[in-house]
Order: sequence, then C-alpha cells, then structure tokens
Amino acid sequence: MVTSILAAEMKYYLISIFTCLVVPLIMYGQLDPDSTAIAQMRADVRFLASDALEGRESGTPGEKLAAEHVVEQFRSIGLKPMGDDGTFLQAFTFNGQPELGPANRLNIGRSVLKLNEQFYPLAFSASAGVRGKVMKVGYGIEAPDLDQNDYANSETQGRIVAINISSPDGIHPHSKFLAYHDLHARAEKAIEKGAIGVLFYTDDPDVEVPSEELNAKVTACKVPVVFVKGNLHIDLIVDNNSCVINTDIQRPQMTAYNVVGLLDNGAENVAVIGAHFDHLGWGDEGSLYRGERAIHNGADDNASGVATIIQLARDLKKMENAKANDVLFIAFSGEEKGLFGSNYWTKHPTMPIEELNYMINLDMVGRLDTSGVIGINGVGTSPAWADVDSLAAGNLRTKTTTSGVGPSDHTSFYLQGVPAIHFFTGTHEDYHKPSDDEEKVNYEGMVRVMRYIEALVVDLNDNGKLEFTKTIDTDSDDVPRFKVTLGVVPDYLFDGKGMRIDGVTEGKPASNAGLLTGDIVIKMGPVDVTDMMSYMKGLSVFEKGDTAPVTVVRDGKEIETNVTF
Repeated sequence: MVTSILAAEMKYYLISIFTCLVVPLIMYGQLDPDSTAIAQMRADVRFLASDALEGRESGTPGEKLAAEHVVEQFRSIGLKPMGDDGTFLQAFTFNGQPELGPANRLNIGRSVLKLNEQFYPLAFSASAGVRGKVMKVGYGIEAPDLDQNDYANSETQGRIVAINISSPDGIHPHSKFLAYHDLHARAEKAIEKGAIGVLFYTDDPDVEVPSEELNAKVTACKVPVVFVKGNLHIDLIVDNNSCVINTDIQRPQMTAYNVVGLLDNGAENVAVIGAHFDHLGWGDEGSLYRGERAIHNGADDNASGVATIIQLARDLKKMENAKANDVLFIAFSGEEKGLFGSNYWTKHPTMPIEELNYMINLDMVGRLDTSGVIGINGVGTSPAWADVDSLAAGNLRTKTTTSGVGPSDHTSFYLQGVPAIHFFTGTHEDYHKPSDDEEKVNYEGMVRVMRYIEALVVDLNDNGKLEFTKTIDTDSDDVPRFKVTLGVVPDYLFDGKGMRIDGVTEGKPASNAGLLTGDIVIKMGPVDVTDMMSYMKGLSVFEKGDTAPVTVVRDGKEIETNVTF
C-alpha cells in the first residue's frame, strides 16, 4: 500500500515538473499551483454532481441551481456578464417531454375505442380534434418511379385517411419501397392530399407496430394521427365509415439557461471556451442504465468540463501572454437534449458572431487514463490546429479527428463558420449511468488537460484571426445510416484495428449475447470492422429483429457469437 502511494505521488511530481519545463515559465508564474487548482475543481464537480441538483436536467430546479453556481464563480473571477439584460444568464425555451392528456378519444362508426388498449396517438400527431369520413388509401405510397400510386382515383380532400403501415413488398431491408416506409413522411403525404386526420393500421403480423412513446424532438403534423391496434381495422376501417379523432398531447414549454461571461482584454477578436453543464436528471431520456429510476449525476459528463473552464477563466485572467483575444466563457444547457443551448447562442449571440476567432469545447475531460491520451475533434476546421499534436504541455498524447460535426457543442459554432475543436478523455462504463459520480473523476488528469489548453491559447496568441475551413462531416451522405444498436459504448480513443467496447448496456443485444467491456469487434455479419466508420457500416445492414454472427477479440483470441438486434 505504501509503495503504491509513493509511486503515485512520484508520478504526479514528475508530471508536474515536466509541465513546468515544457511551457514558458512566465505562463505559470502567477497561476494557482496544481494543488490549488485541483481543490477548486473538485469543489465545483462535487457541487454540480451532488444529489441535491438531481442530475441537472435542462428546465429543472437542479439545472437552475447549477447555472447559479457557475454565475457565482464567473462573478468572483471578475468576468463581465454577457447574458440577457446585463446578467450572466441567457434564457431559452424548448419543448419538454410530451404527455398524453385526458381528452384522447377515437370513435369509428358506433365503436368507442379504448386508449392504449385499442389505439394510441403517435409521437408526430397534432393535438387536435376532427370529425369526418374514412377513406382507405392502401399503403399511402406515391412512387411514380415504382409504378405505385395509392392516391390515384381517391378523393381524400377533407377525409380521415387510413393507411396500412406495411408496403407492397413488406417491411425489410431489401424492399424496393424502403425509401417510403417512414410513417411520418406517409402522414405528411396524406395531409398534402387533403387529409384532416390519419389512421394507421396493419394486417401484417410480421410488421413491427409504431412506438407508443412520445418524443419532444419530433416535429408534429398539423392533423391528429393515431395507430389502431390488432384486427379492429377489418370491421371498422372501411370507406365512408364515420370517425371522430381527438388527440390530447400536452407539450410543455421549458426554460433553460446558458451562463455567459467575458474576459475583456480589450482585443479585437474573441475566443470562446465552453462546456455544457446539464445532464440527464433521473435518466428518463438518454440513459444507458436499466435498473430502478435513479439520479444521473454526470460528474464526468460534464461537471468535469465546467469545472475546468472555470479554472481556465481564473488562469487566463492572470496570463499576460494570452491576451491577444478576449475570451468568452459559456456554460451551455440543453446539450443532452440536442445541443439546444449552443445552437440558441449561435443563433442569438450576445456579441457579434463575426468577432469570434475560434471555439474550444470541453465535454467529458474527467477520466484521463494511464495512457495519457486525449481526443481532440475538429482539427480540420482551421489550418491553425495542425500544431496541436506538437504541444508538450500536460504530458498528453493526442488522438485527433478532422470533422467539425460531432455530438457536442462545438458543432453549433462550426456550422456558423467558426474554427472549433472539442476535447474529451474518452467514454467509459459509467457513461450516461447513475454511476458517473464524483469519486471516479481524475482531477490530476483534468489539470493536465487544462495546462494543455492554456498552452494552446498561448500558442495561438500571435496567430491573429484564424482561417476557417469546411470539413468532410460525419453527417454527410457517406456516413452509413442504421436502425439498430449493439448496446455498447465504443472506445473512441482506441487506435487499433476494430471497435473496442468501453461499456455494455444491460438488456441490450451485446449484453444478451455475452459481449464484455474490453472486447474488440472485428466483424459484424458480412462486414469487416476495422474502425468506427466500418462499425457503423456493419450496423447499417441490419433491421430490428435480425440475428447475425459477431466476431470479437478477447484476451488475444477470436470469439464468434450470435447477436439479435
């Protein structure tokens, strides 16, 4: 025990000495020592990741408490408020989780159908009531290129249109009508043809029925849309039968807050350093946990990033060789909902967007492992990022990707033409689970990441306005689309052949098939998996319910198992 403690202390001492040697001494002469920085960041993470904040879900009291904490830190540092009306807070609204109200009703002929037992509104349904006559239109497909027009010779204006959710050759990956399977698109086609309401049904027992779950991110149609369960369609859904639909979907408007503060150096251009402070609350949406409902504290995701930008604000205020740009610090909310906060700020900037020089985003920087590898995404957004691999500060190894598009807030800035990069220390078994707690955070690693970013800011000090370059983005047509999931957390920092599993979600296909954390997937069905792109390609060939052989490397040996998606 004593030996291991001494070894750890010696390792940390050597890292600290190395950091001081490779970065100009003037940079650190006035800064908090690492021990003080660690204590401050630990205090921030402990508060943000405490049960008292109930997971900081956007729009909740816990999120507001987190925002107020960041405000107090920004104020104590002496940043200038750059939110709404001279405050640090920038408010924005979003759609909360929808719920079914009490007034849902479906009458067809003289039959009164029971909610959930016999029918249910779909996620993209309007909240509205209509009365009219039923008109069946087959599969609701208009595809001239395939000689299919279910609306030919049908008078659908002012009718409640009934659509079979299957297709002329079924629902499967090889259907020639694959591009027309989406129910939302078929409902919109019916509305285009004059429908005042839509009834979906199926007579194919092999076709998966649409989900009953409501989703705040789905755009609602202009008319009510419901699914009729079972075989009720045989007797009830017939042409000219009378129908009354009333869908009552309550979509609450929620308010969340970005926290925005400026380090005013009197410069012409502005660097943005940001991190999101929201998380998953009780895990009702986005959780990978399959146990009893529990608070998701999100210590690494992303209290770690917020604590780091707060300490960066303290340090950069003192660094005389890092003042070529003003620095705008933004703690974003709504990231877990879909980059809501950063998207809102870039669409409603609190200072001119044309003044922005670059953006540095920190998301999950609290789990640096013994390899010392940190991921930096977006290095293709400016030629200025070409030197990130050569910076020695923090004794880090870097793994970079070029695309400016990714699952964090730097994307919003890239899409506005701002050079933007994203730092993270990798995923882990606790990602999006209640176990992402404060005691698992590597604070020494966070300091190393912070020192690296400080060195980067100094390195860019004399570069003037950075050139922006557009990248080949990961959401392009070249990226495979897939409808299934393996139920794992990939190790995005793995640089070997295949896709290394960093976490396995209980109850999902990988877990059910016996795959383990540390397994390296090298083949999925007919697809050889060599990297993340080929892994996604492998997923894209499967439909829900398919079973396929998956080969992994475990302890140096290849193992093949069947996975049901």
